[in-house]
Amino acid sequence: MKLIFKIAKAELRNLFYSPIAWFLTIAFIVQCAITYTKVIDQFASQQEMGGMGLQWMRNLTQNVFTSPYGGLFPSVMQNLYLYIPLLTMGLISREVNGGTISLLYSSPVKVREIVFGKYVAMMAYSLVLLCVVGIFMVAGVCDIKSADYGMLLAAALGFYLLLCAYSAIGLFMSSLTSYQVVAAVSTFVMIGALSYIGTLWQGIDFVRDLTYFLSLSGRTYHMLGGLITTKDVIYFLIIIYIFLGSTIYKLQSGRETKPWYVSAARYVAIVVSALALGYITSRPSLIGYWDTTANQDNTLTPNAQKIIKELGDDKLVVTAYSNFLDNYYWYGLPEQRNEYLQKWEDYLRFKPDIEFHYVSYYDMPLALGYNLFEGYKGKTIAQIAEQRAKGSDLKLSLFETPEQIQKEIDLKPEMNRYVMKLTYKGRSTFLRVFNDQITWPMEAEVSAAFKRLLNANMPDVAFVTSEGERKTTKKGDREYKSVTTEKTARYALINQGFNVDTLSLNTQDIPDNIKALVIADPQTELSAAAMQKIQAYIGKGGNLIIAGEPGRQQMLNPLLKTLGVQLTNGMLEQQSDDFAPTLVLPHLTKTAIGFAKLLDKPSVDTLPVSMSGVAGLSYHDTSGFTVKPLLITKAGAVSNTMKRNPDLDLVNNKDDDDANAGGKVHMMSMGGGFATATPVSVGGGAVRVMKMGAGKPRIAGANKGAKLSASTPGSTETFTTAVALTRQINGKEQRIVISGDADFLSNSELGRREPRVSNFSFSTALFSWLNYGQFPIDTSRPDAKDNRVTVSTDHVSFLKILYIWVIPGLILVFATIFLIRRRRK
Repeated sequence: MKLIFKIAKAELRNLFYSPIAWFLTIAFIVQCAITYTKVIDQFASQQEMGGMGLQWMRNLTQNVFTSPYGGLFPSVMQNLYLYIPLLTMGLISREVNGGTISLLYSSPVKVREIVFGKYVAMMAYSLVLLCVVGIFMVAGVCDIKSADYGMLLAAALGFYLLLCAYSAIGLFMSSLTSYQVVAAVSTFVMIGALSYIGTLWQGIDFVRDLTYFLSLSGRTYHMLGGLITTKDVIYFLIIIYIFLGSTIYKLQSGRETKPWYVSAARYVAIVVSALALGYITSRPSLIGYWDTTANQDNTLTPNAQKIIKELGDDKLVVTAYSNFLDNYYWYGLPEQRNEYLQKWEDYLRFKPDIEFHYVSYYDMPLALGYNLFEGYKGKTIAQIAEQRAKGSDLKLSLFETPEQIQKEIDLKPEMNRYVMKLTYKGRSTFLRVFNDQITWPMEAEVSAAFKRLLNANMPDVAFVTSEGERKTTKKGDREYKSVTTEKTARYALINQGFNVDTLSLNTQDIPDNIKALVIADPQTELSAAAMQKIQAYIGKGGNLIIAGEPGRQQMLNPLLKTLGVQLTNGMLEQQSDDFAPTLVLPHLTKTAIGFAKLLDKPSVDTLPVSMSGVAGLSYHDTSGFTVKPLLITKAGAVSNTMKRNPDLDLVNNKDDDDANAGGKVHMMSMGGGFATATPVSVGGGAVRVMKMGAGKPRIAGANKGAKLSASTPGSTETFTTAVALTRQINGKEQRIVISGDADFLSNSELGRREPRVSNFSFSTALFSWLNYGQFPIDTSRPDAKDNRVTVSTDHVSFLKILYIWVIPGLILVFATIFLIRRRRK
């Protein structure tokens, strides 16, 4: 061991007695400094500008250091192959070219001691580069509020292991030739080959696993994210073992005469033993994990872990069905198998015995959005598949025919899309991909599918359909398919663990096992039988949503009267330069935000809920329920001077939540015909009342005793458009939601692009609240604390001078003096 360190010390002297090591060190410092100061300056500037940009300042440790889009570690690691070959090219070739290798052979030094000594020297120089990065890691800890230390240390380990692997490759290449330039170029080529090999022969099962394992590409991905796995660490050790072992055998062959097949057998033994070790240690059950991040970002949340633990040791089989003619067919290609398994790695960590199967077929896709035959005039489905297979350089024999797949399973209910069938203890369910930017099912959807396998009695949500209410199976603008049964929508109830059913109250009773009943915009008055069943359901403590519409208040007010709530006559309007006045944008109250964690985020809780045509609500607490507003309109500036208007009747609205100031809201009465409009103000935004018949329009949201006047600016009135009712009954809390609009759950409003609204998040939170938070499964994580920088742009300017000019300049001066003095000696 002492001899190894002596050789390492001598090699380090050779490195630093030449300008190249100093030059590369200085260049590396400058590269790190430019990258770090550029990124930290961007966030400092964004922080000083303030505004909405502050909500995107989160996970700064990751964004500054490990993000693939300009982070420090990825930026410098993609150029490491330029540094290491210049240092390793002379490690052995210099000895061969200078003839000193013969002296080493004749000395009592063993070949492995020579190799290990030179490699230890490169490990020491790699530590120097790591210390350079360490300067900026320390700077990051000082410049970022609550920086994630664990992520930085894991990334540093990945950086150092990559340096060591490159050094082993360079050492071996240096032993193959006496020309240093050739050794450097060969190192470039070998590093490139190992990075590229993971993309070769991925369509061949056995070869795919070998080439994917040998690939250097992406091997530091987990560590840069703060996750250290034994599989990744052992991979780098295996690469080092292969190239150091090959170097030893190469130099050993220069000291002895052996048949060529003996030498070849040695190299084969090294590679085979390395692959065998890699295969064994990469088995899911043998992989160890250490998540070093502060919030355990690389680990399933506790709720997801609990569900997987409930699966126990029983076999879970995942069968992926891929339709070659569907938009997502590439997920099922053999070349994507390893990428597919990576998506399951978080779950394999806790249940390593998951069994995977793959079925590829071709059949008419039912969710393309266009007719496939229009692009292939006169061709059959088989001819289309054959043409596309030829164009994709695939054999049609890889895919089952429509007749074959239909004998095996009926995938038409899944629209012949890419889908995964999960089978467990005789039960099965489907896990889908979705038409959004993420596409792949996330932790909540996978956990819901696992829960469905464990529990056949999933929560049922029943939608009443006996009086022309909104439909859960239609795609029309007013219907409810997107929020309920749309299989391509991630947040549809069926993809979040709910069962969705319809119910005709004229012919069916309300089942005792449903978790929530939804009555959305009945077109006719509820029958006596329906009223009796609903009231009995409410009396038992059942949860429900009641959503009305302007102009049809009389359909629901008899039922709502028993709950102490009324849909007021008329329709609210909101002035807008861009949208129709009937589009009202109420905002979430604190009560609504408390329904689910997904609403309690700066990027969501400030967004309104779009309601296209909405009636105001009046309410009181005398019915035994506690009533709290969920949605409140913004108010405008109206004069404080008010006169009594006898045509209007005010209803006390006990809002205990603050509302934000904003646009004006009007109220327009509907029913027996429109008459002249009288502009008024109701303690707040301008209100337009359309009087009709003998009835008096009632306006929700006015303070009791407030006076009305002709439209005079200056007051701040708001209107409630949705409320929550709660009471204790039969040992549980009964929960009811009432809305003056049914469109906020409709396909059109959930698909609205402008203005930005929170309808989807709000609808998900409503059903979560009605289900007591059981579904959707909560997989949220604590907000990252590293969301601000502690430096100003002026200070960053100073840091640029320090890191880019001063520190490299001092090292340059020191190196110059050191080398000059060495030359004189």
